[in-house]
Amino acid sequence: MMTDTRRASADAEPDTPERGEPATAPQPTERGETADPIEAIAREAAELKDRLLRTLAEMENLRRRTEREVAESRIYGVASFARDILAVADNMDRALQMLRTELKEKADAGVKALLDGVELTERELLKVLEKHGVRKFEPEPREKFDPNLHQAMYEVPDPSLPAGTVAQVVQAGYMIGDRMLRPALVAVAKGGPRAAPEPTVNDHADAGRLGSDQT
Repeated sequence: MMTDTRRASADAEPDTPERGEPATAPQPTERGETADPIEAIAREAAELKDRLLRTLAEMENLRRRTEREVAESRIYGVASFARDILAVADNMDRALQMLRTELKEKADAGVKALLDGVELTERELLKVLEKHGVRKFEPEPREKFDPNLHQAMYEVPDPSLPAGTVAQVVQAGYMIGDRMLRPALVAVAKGGPRAAPEPTVNDHADAGRLGSDQT
């Protein structure tokens, strides 16, 4: 009976590892290599850091793009309204030009005061437009025609002006921010000498070398 009891208790006891052997052996990976938990954690931390940095960069780009769009909408959002206001400014300017020519010299004090009031209103209108980023510009006579700023209405055969320059300003132009709101309407001179091209850096360098050679 005692022999059977010892045999049963021996069978019930679990197998214990030999002294000096680890309790559990490392599990092999799919490639057959032993997985290092510290290395796996470090790799996962690096991946999470990279993902975090990418997310932060995307958020910064989104913030900058949003700020730029808000700034542009603030500046250029009034473009349509400003074009309608320009028609009022043009009519006021044309009326003032006619009144200055016909009445100002021989007008009485009341008419002169009226003209001064209209001129003051025009200046105030331009000041309000500038406050909202709309700026008036008028080309100077003999200024070289620039298709980015000017719109040619007709040509003037004036030999006293270089060909391809502004002879007359039909209507002033307007900028909104750094964009063209409306080009200036101009008359372009023809028949005179060609406008000299603007000197470049290379031209100045060639002139300097020529002067040194002559000396």
